[in-house]
Amino acid sequence: MAKSGAITGIYESLPKIVKVLLQIFLGYPISAVYRIVRFLETKNILTLVIGILCFFGIGFIFWIIDLITEITSNKITVLA
Repeated sequence: MAKSGAITGIYESLPKIVKVLLQIFLGYPISAVYRIVRFLETKNILTLVIGILCFFGIGFIFWIIDLITEITSNKITVLA
């Protein structure tokens, strides 16, 4: 995974408990927005496609995946 850019770096620098709570209560939009912003930083088309799909259907799946990865590795890692 590429180094964190300025915008995603702000999210990643939050304390773990804050990120887990954000994922629990706002995980669905955070999953989509994080991936779209990550696309703007890395220009990885797959990240953009997954970010858009998170808004329109598979967001719940990535909400669960992102919550698990935040708890285990302290960052969003799957297709980001």
